[in-house]
Amino acid sequence: MAQPQIVTQPEAQHDDHATRVWVALQAFVRAQDRREELRDALCLGRGTGRITALLKLTEGPLTLRDIAELIGVDAPYATLIVDHLEARGLVGRTSYPGDRRRKLVTLTPAGRAAAALASHIMDQPPAGFAQLPDDELAVLERILNRLGADLPG
Repeated sequence: MAQPQIVTQPEAQHDDHATRVWVALQAFVRAQDRREELRDALCLGRGTGRITALLKLTEGPLTLRDIAELIGVDAPYATLIVDHLEARGLVGRTSYPGDRRRKLVTLTPAGRAAAALASHIMDQPPAGFAQLPDDELAVLERILNRLGADLPG
């Protein structure tokens, strides 16, 4: 008795190919983890909340509640993060205009320098990027821009 042949539809082949590329892209990005380099350079301890808070504060002063929401932690943990950054001289806290119970967190000059260093470290392309010819980088850039056009925000 003959075995039935499975006919792969072009759409299914494309979906499988898209899945393989997506998995490879995720693996590549995960392999570029810069947390240890950031911890060593900034001496901010484990975790990424402190670095994320520093980077968010480059956009302007934030309340503790804003920081908690932006980095996805609860308010008490955001307070601990800000306490640590303040102890390092990277941020300052002032009363929120019109509501002394709320605190406004701003970067100090040292905090701006630390955030700039963190951005510099994170923005450095992996070694493999430098080896790609310009035409391949241009293709990758076009693809990423096209994909990014669908992102919210």
